[in-house]
Amino acid sequence: MTAESPELPLAAAFPDADREQWQRLVEGVLRKSGVTDAAGDAAEDALATELQDGIRIRPLYTAEPSGSAEQTAAVGLPGFPPFVRAGRPEGTSVAGWDVRQRHEHTDPRRANETVLADLENGVTSLWLTVGDGGVPVAGLSEALQGVYLDLAAVVLDAGADFEAAAEELLRLYTAAGVPLGAASGNLGADPLGLLARTGDDSALRTHLDAAAKLAARCAADAPGLRALAVDALPYHEAGGSTAEELGASLATGVAYLRELTAAGLDIDTACRQLEFRYAATADQFLTIAKLRAARRLWARVAEVCGASPDASAQRQHAVTSTVMMTRRDPWVNMLRTTVAGLSAGVGGADAVTVLPFDSVLGLSDAFARRIARNTQSVLLEESHLSKVIDPAGGSWYVESLTDELAAAAWAFFQEIESAGGQTAALRSGMVADRLAHTWQQRSDNLARRREPITGVSEFPHLAEPAVHREPAPAPVGGGLPRVRRDDAYETLRSRSDARLAATGTRPKVFLAALGPAAVHTARVAFAANLFQAGGIETVQEPASVDAESVAEAFRRSGARIACVCSSDAVYAEQAGAVAAALKSAGALRVHLAGKPGERREEFVEAGVDAFVFAGCDAVEVLSSALDVMEVA
Repeated sequence: MTAESPELPLAAAFPDADREQWQRLVEGVLRKSGVTDAAGDAAEDALATELQDGIRIRPLYTAEPSGSAEQTAAVGLPGFPPFVRAGRPEGTSVAGWDVRQRHEHTDPRRANETVLADLENGVTSLWLTVGDGGVPVAGLSEALQGVYLDLAAVVLDAGADFEAAAEELLRLYTAAGVPLGAASGNLGADPLGLLARTGDDSALRTHLDAAAKLAARCAADAPGLRALAVDALPYHEAGGSTAEELGASLATGVAYLRELTAAGLDIDTACRQLEFRYAATADQFLTIAKLRAARRLWARVAEVCGASPDASAQRQHAVTSTVMMTRRDPWVNMLRTTVAGLSAGVGGADAVTVLPFDSVLGLSDAFARRIARNTQSVLLEESHLSKVIDPAGGSWYVESLTDELAAAAWAFFQEIESAGGQTAALRSGMVADRLAHTWQQRSDNLARRREPITGVSEFPHLAEPAVHREPAPAPVGGGLPRVRRDDAYETLRSRSDARLAATGTRPKVFLAALGPAAVHTARVAFAANLFQAGGIETVQEPASVDAESVAEAFRRSGARIACVCSSDAVYAEQAGAVAAALKSAGALRVHLAGKPGERREEFVEAGVDAFVFAGCDAVEVLSSALDVMEVA
C-alpha cells in the first residue's frame, strides 16, 4: 500500500457476479450429481432445508431478498426499541453476561458446598430450587451460609412454595444487614409456568394474587429484585418448536402484565418485574435468532401496552436445553452445551446457565459442575464473546431468520390470545395439543435419523461404560410432558441392556458383506451404525461371504438376525441366494442395506424381510428386530 494508493481494492480485480450466475453453477452440480434437472429458483430451492414453524433455510442469503434498508431500520440500534440488537446500549460488553448456575440439592449443607464452590470459581449468580424437589424453605439460610448477598444475585425456583421462599429470602437479606435496595435476582413467582408443569389450577388465583403482591413489594423496596419469571422451558421441554416457545412466553408475559396492572402497578413497573427464561440449543443460529426475536416481540407488546422505551427491553435468562441432552455417551453433552452457551451469549442473553453434562443422569458431580462453569469462563475470558455487541447482527442469514421466527411466534401468540389467553389455552389443552403435534412430527425425523443425535442415533459406542449419578429429586409433573430427543433410542438401548444383564451378551446381527471391500464397506458401515443405535451388536466375517459360505459364517456368529450389505450390482447377482441361505441357516429375520427398487418382490420372495436405508424408520426397524430376538 502506498501514499498514491491508500486502499487495496482487491474486489476490483474480479468481475461482479450476480445471483443468476451462481444459480447456473448450482444447476450444473445438481444435474451432474443426479439430484434434479431443475433450473433457476427451483434449483436453489432444491438446496433449501425445512425447519419447524414453516421456516426454510436457503443456501444463499444476500441483501436482495432481505430488503436490507428496511431490515436495518427494523432492527434498530443496541439498547433502543425494538431491542433486537441488545437490551442495553452496551450489551454485555462492560461486565459480560451473568454466569448463573443451577442448584437442586435437597440437603442444605450439600447445596451450600456447591453454591460456595461455584461462587469461588467464576459464577456470578445462583439459581436455587427451593421447596418441593429442592432445598426446604427452612433450609434456605443454611444453603446460603457464607454467601455475600449484596454481591451475588439469587434466583429462586420454588414452584408452589414461591411465596414462602420469597419471604424467607427477604428475611435473610435483613438478617445479613443487606439493604433491600442492594438485593438483586428474581423471586421466581410463575403461576402459569406452575400450571403448565402440574396441570393443577386449583390455587391459580391465590398464586396470581401473591405474585402481584410480591411485585409491588419489590417495586417499592427492592428495585434490583424482580418478582416474576416467565419460564418458557415447560413448552420447550414438552417438545414445542422455537416459535411455539416464544409465542407461549409472550402470552404468559401479557397475562402477568394484566394481573400486575389490575393490582395497581403502572405498566412500566409491571414490565420491570418480569424476567424471561428460554432454552438455548446446539442449533447455533436458531438460538441466536430466538433471543433476538424475543426482544423484538416483547418490545412490540410493551409498546402496544403503553410502556415507555426504557421499560420495554426484555430481561433474558438462557438455559442450555435438557431436550438435547443424552443419557448415553453423555460426554458429548459438553460439546452441545458449549455451542448452546456460545449461542446464548452471542444472542444477547443477560444471564446464561450451562447445565452440567451429567445433569440428565441425576445430581451432577463436582467435575461436571466445574466443566459447566469453565465453559462459560472460556467463552467470556478467553474467547471474549461478550466484548462485541450483537456479533451476529448484520448477517443477512441471521436477520432473515430473526424476522421469520418473529413472524411465526407472533402468529402462535395471536392463536393463544384468540383462545382466551394463556390461562384458558392451558386449561383447555390447546397448548398441550399443539406441542404434542409438533413433537410427533419431530419424533418422526428423529426416528428416521433426519435429525441425528451424535453418540445415540449416529456413532453409538456400545462398549462405553455407563455413567451413574445419585438420583436427583423428581420434578413436579401432571401437566405438560418432559421429552428428550433420545427417548426412543434410550428405550431400545435399555432393552439391549436387559438382555445383556440376563444372558451376558447383547443381541447380535450378522453383517453378510458380499463382494470386495471397496464395494461393500459403505453399506456395512451404514448398517453397523444403524443397528448399534438400538443396542444390537454387529458381527462380521473378516472376509466377504457368498451364498455357499454365508450359512456357516452366520452359525458361527451367534446372531439370530442378519443384514446383507453390498452394492446394487452385487445384489442383482447374489442377494436372493444369500438371503435364502441365511433363512435356511436359521436367521429369524434378514435385512438388506439399501433401497430395493424394482427388485423388491424378488428379494422378498428369496427371504429378505426388511430393507434399511437412509431415511428409513430406524426406530421401527430396531424395535421389530429386538421383538423377534426376544421372542426367540
